[in-house]
Order: sequence, then C-alpha cells, then structure tokens
Amino acid sequence: MTDTTAVLGYAWPLVVSPGEEVAFHLSSATLEEAEATLLRVRCADPDPDGPGLRLTAPGTPLDGLVALRHQPLHPGSCAIIPDAPALRRPGPLSVGCFLWPTAPLAGRQTILSRWRGDQGEGWRLGIDAEGCLEFEVGAHGQCWRVTAPQPLLEREWVFVGGVLDDAAGEIRVVQQSLDPQAGRDRSADAAAPGPRGVTWPEATALVIAAEAREGGETPLTEAHYDGKIDRPRLHATALDAAALRALCESLTPPPGDPNLIAAWDFARDIPTAHVRDLSANRLDGTLRHLPMRGMTGANWDGSTVQWTEAPHLYGAIHFHSDDMHDAGWSPDLRFTIPADWRSGFYALRLRARQGSDDPVESFVAFFVRAPLGQPRSKLALVASTATFLAYANSALRLDQVHAEAMLEGLLTLSRDDVYLQEHRELGLSTYDTHSDGSGWSYSTAKRPILNMRPRGATFNYGNDTHIIDWLEQIGQDYDIITDDDIHRHGAQLLAGYRCVITGSHPEYFSRAMLDAFDSYQRGGGRHIYLGGNGFYWRIGWHPTEPHSMEIRRGMNGLRTWEGEAGENALSFTGEPSGLWRSNGRPPQRLVGVGFDAQVFTRSYPYRWREEARDPRIRWMVEGIDLEKPLGDAGLRGGGAAGLEVDRVDATLGSPPHLLWLATADQLDYGGVPTLEELRTLHRGAMGDQNARVRADVAFFPTARGGAVFSTGSIAWACALSCDNYDNGVSRLTGNVLRRFLDPRPFEGFD
Repeated sequence: MTDTTAVLGYAWPLVVSPGEEVAFHLSSATLEEAEATLLRVRCADPDPDGPGLRLTAPGTPLDGLVALRHQPLHPGSCAIIPDAPALRRPGPLSVGCFLWPTAPLAGRQTILSRWRGDQGEGWRLGIDAEGCLEFEVGAHGQCWRVTAPQPLLEREWVFVGGVLDDAAGEIRVVQQSLDPQAGRDRSADAAAPGPRGVTWPEATALVIAAEAREGGETPLTEAHYDGKIDRPRLHATALDAAALRALCESLTPPPGDPNLIAAWDFARDIPTAHVRDLSANRLDGTLRHLPMRGMTGANWDGSTVQWTEAPHLYGAIHFHSDDMHDAGWSPDLRFTIPADWRSGFYALRLRARQGSDDPVESFVAFFVRAPLGQPRSKLALVASTATFLAYANSALRLDQVHAEAMLEGLLTLSRDDVYLQEHRELGLSTYDTHSDGSGWSYSTAKRPILNMRPRGATFNYGNDTHIIDWLEQIGQDYDIITDDDIHRHGAQLLAGYRCVITGSHPEYFSRAMLDAFDSYQRGGGRHIYLGGNGFYWRIGWHPTEPHSMEIRRGMNGLRTWEGEAGENALSFTGEPSGLWRSNGRPPQRLVGVGFDAQVFTRSYPYRWREEARDPRIRWMVEGIDLEKPLGDAGLRGGGAAGLEVDRVDATLGSPPHLLWLATADQLDYGGVPTLEELRTLHRGAMGDQNARVRADVAFFPTARGGAVFSTGSIAWACALSCDNYDNGVSRLTGNVLRRFLDPRPFEGFD
C-alpha cells in the first residue's frame, strides 16, 4: 500500500492567481528528502474502474529533490498577553473568573497563569489530575500549592479564584457553584501556607487557558484547559471571596482602581482574535488557534439567542486542548505561478522510496484561480473550498458508531484514516467533536488536510475532479473560481461568465455567496448544478483570516453534533447559522431542488418524466432514448442518483416554470430522509415507502435569458465517465452545457 502520510504539508495561500506566489510548508518525521513535482490535477480519484489518477506535470524549476525536516504541531487554544510591568508588580494577588469546565478529569489543566513551566516559577490557577481546583505559586526554587477539597463538575458554571496573601504568608482557593441545587453544589474553599515577599519572573507572558513552557512574548504553551472562561480578573490585593466574586461579576470594573491589574472582557471584538482589557493598564492579548467566541457566559439568561443583541451575555470563550488553526510551519518551497498558466486544481507531489514495498506518494493541494476580473473562458467551475474545509480531516468513518450500518458494509481503512486516528493534532473537520465532546465549529487551511488532495478520500474534492476530467475529455475550456473569492468579490466575479457550474456537493454557503448566485441568475447568468445537498448550511468566513470558515450546527438539519443553547450565531459575522432552509432561503428557490435524503447503500437510475418530452427543450434530450433509464451506471454505488439527493418541492420554492425532467424515486430502505423532513416518526419514512425521498433532475429559465439545470445527486459527477464517457448522463450534461453557452434565449417560456 502506498504511504500517503510519510510527508505532509499545506500550501499557503490555498488559492492563488497567475503572478502570485504559493509557499509549501512541509514536514516529515521519517524522511530526509523527497522528489517534488508540481502537477495539474485532471482526476484525483485512483479508482481503477474510472479514469484513474490523471495528473500532468507542466515542468517547473520547483521539480526535483527537496530536503525535509520534522515540524511538529502544537495544538491547543489560549490567549497570550505579553509581559508588562503591571504583571510583575510585587505583593499580594487575587485571580478570579467564571468557569464552565468540559473535561475536568482529562488531566492537569491551567485556567489563568503567569507561569514558567521550564523554571517552575510564577503563579497559576488550574485544575489538577483529579479535577480539583488548585492555585500554585513558585519562586526562589520553592513551590506552594493549595487544592480545593471537592472536584469540579463537568459543564456546570462555577466561580473560581486564587489568592496570594503575602503579608500573611498564605494562599487560598475558592469555588462557588452558580446552581447549587440537586447535588450540583461543589462550593468550597481552602487555604495553605504561601510565600512572603515573592518576586515574579521576568519575560513571562500571561496565558489564559494554558501555561507557558518558556519565556518570551509568544511562548509555546502546555496544560491546555477545555471549557469556557468568562470575565477573568487580576487584582493587586488579597481579596476575600465575596469581593473577588463581585469584581468578576462586574461587567465594567472601575478602571480608576489603582489595584485593578486586568479585567478582560471577552464580549468585545468577538469576530477577532483580540481580547480586550478594561483596566487602565490595557493588557490586551491575542488568541491562538481560534477558540470559540460568541459563547454564552455565566450570566446568560435565555433572553436572546444572538450575541449581537446582548454581547454582555456572551462574555465567554470556549477553549479546547486540541484546537488547531495555524500549524505555524516554516516554508520549504516557494513558487510564483506563471502568467500563462491555466486556472485549475493543482498539487505538489512528493515521492520517496520508489521501487520499494512501501513507496511514498503524498500530495499537497492548492488552487490556481482565473485572474480576478479577467475571465479566460465563458465557463467557470466553482471549487467548493468552503465544503472542502468543512470536511477537512474528517474522522467520522471511525468515530461514528453507526458508519458501517449506514454504509451496509465493512469499512476499508486507508493510510490516511489510520494516521488521522493516531494524529488528532492535525485538527479535525466540522463534522467531528473535540476531545471534550463539543463540536468543531471552525476549519482553516493552514494545516495539512488529508482528504483534500489526490489519493485522498473521494468525497467532495475527488468527486469534483470527475467534472474536470469530463470537461477535459470533451475539449471544453473553463476557468476555476473558488467559494471564498465569490464571498469576497460577489456577483461581479460570476458576471463575466455565460455559464457557471457548481460541483458535486456545494453544501456550505455564506450569505454573500448566496446573494452573488441569486444576482447572477437574476441578471441572465446560467447555472448548472451537478450535485446534491447543495446550498444547505449557512456559514461565515473570517473577516481577516483567509480560508477560515465557521459553522454552528444548532438543533436542526442532518448533523453529527449540536451546539449549546443560545450559541447558534456565527462569531465571525454575528449572523444566525444553521440551515439556509431555516433562514428563509431553501435551496429550491435558487436551483429548483433541495436536499431531502441520504442513500449510501447503493445508487440508482432515474426514470424520465413526461416533461422531458416538452418540445421547448428538445435540444436537451437530443440523442437520448427516453424509454431507457438515465444513469444506470456509476462509480459511486452503480448509478447516477445516490449518496445525497435533492428533490423538487414547490412548497419550498421550486419555481412555477420549472420542468421536472426525471426522478429516482425508488431508493429502497437505504434512502433515509433528512431530519428536517421528519415532522413525526413512523415506519414509512424510508425510501422504500416514502415518495418524498428521491433525486430529481430539473430545468427552469430565469430572468434576462438565464437558466438553471440541476441534477439532484452527488453521485451524478461520478457517472460521467462510464462506458468511455458515452452514456446518458454525459450526453445530457453535454447537451445542457452547449446550450447554456449559446447566448440565444430560451424560447417558449413567459
């Protein structure tokens, strides 16, 4: 078996234009060098029943041996506040905050600290291995520690504090449960001997949700905390429990208090990586690895579910010990894209041990976009970078207990699957849960992504390259544009194209992206949607960090985790997340069809409906026998209708002029409806008894000569190449594409 993980990497930026530079950040724990080749990707799917891997080498100065080194990953989110004189103030100290721990028994964790792990000096408020609150002070080669007598409860708000009274030579901890009823009360305090006249270490950053392993303004960190922290405070006196809690409860502590060292307000600048200090010292900090913001605080009362309406109720940040936003690797190769290169899917191939029993072949994917505002074709294919990121490093195949039942077969594990199980530090997908059980809401491209590259899992990226392969096969020129560019540049990016194709699974869309497509179609643009389960989830893109997306799952839709109550608003934008259907814009309004079911057991053919014989669309079915099924062969389950499927539904916005051309409505018991389709549960909900579980092919004209053609199935793209590209799916798609590129209006429609 080919080793796909002996060398890993990522390209930055993920998307580049001709004339721009891309850098490759590589790492290997076992190899000293590899043979690098830059490739254009035509088909990334190695399935021998299909086209197979189709990669071409344009020839670049980059090609050749590249030296490798091991660049480790350092997961775990925290906030870093650079050292400042106010933090080195000698004398007494009080530290407090509200805490919502999600994994108190996961090992030693640090809540707030100005601690040097390499020297054992400073102070830290944390949780010990038994889940008990502890306050620790280290100085002059000695260490003093006090521990609360009762462990903290998981997912229960508690006020916590640590106090150094150097005049009395005592240290104290206090914890007070905010809901003390029904056995939840873990309120306790404890005291122990402490130092007198302590001196704090120099050049030591203050860290929230972790502790520093070393000195400096941006140290490596360890002992990461899992859970929420709300309103952390530092005070230069030895406060009693009531006074310290009052300080933490105050939303606006008086900045004129000369003993107030810091009072961080996480409800400010929620879309950013900044944490703001309200004290006169202005000890602002920076977040590392994108912990979750816009989270309900200890004072949230259910009066709103949008942080934008009452930010003061959303003063918590949820930190995770396995958060991963930026691998931080140094670049090993750099390359400027030649001005004459075609846009497309590209990858850096890295090979080693060729000719051995364990050859290495790994890929690092990136995208070359058409020059912004300078289309080179009348046709654009959209690279679904939002969806690729949403699924990046998905571990569901092994983490979902029902995966084999859903597939009705045994899992075949790849080297990527095994590696990901052993190396969760890569960061997982928005379908996975963190080590504390909460869902991953953010996904970024500044890390190795195993399932967005040739030879990777075929879902999404691999499936979409079958469309590229088909376009190349029929000799059709095209540009590649990307989701995040559509988000940033809007409808003007689409306007230069007579026709735009969205791929096999454009599931994740921001409002700006949806607005752009709506405007494009209203302005006469023609849209071919060759997939299923598209335009489903509402996402946000980070306002300043490229290729960083966010999803909040909420409590609706087909989902693998649910967010907490009140936390469905996107921290990047303040908009509600969840399904577009729940936000008043179901996919049927845009493309005529919308997600209704999964069918992973097998795929099926469509049967033609009478509308396919409408003389107004005779051009569409030219050369196709309407007496025969459509798509009775395919690489995904043996047919063109499968995996995830969409249906026509006038009640959800399918337009009146729509022609419902074909349907696959015999999906058997493996056709499982999406959760939003189930008002009540009954035995007739599955595809063998439910006529609403189906895949539909649809066409409708739009304004100003525009039109939409939709296939309603993820499996469609992987049926294009069957029988040497001579099949009904290929012929129908080709007929539609040629007509959509023809500027003549569609006649016979009002």
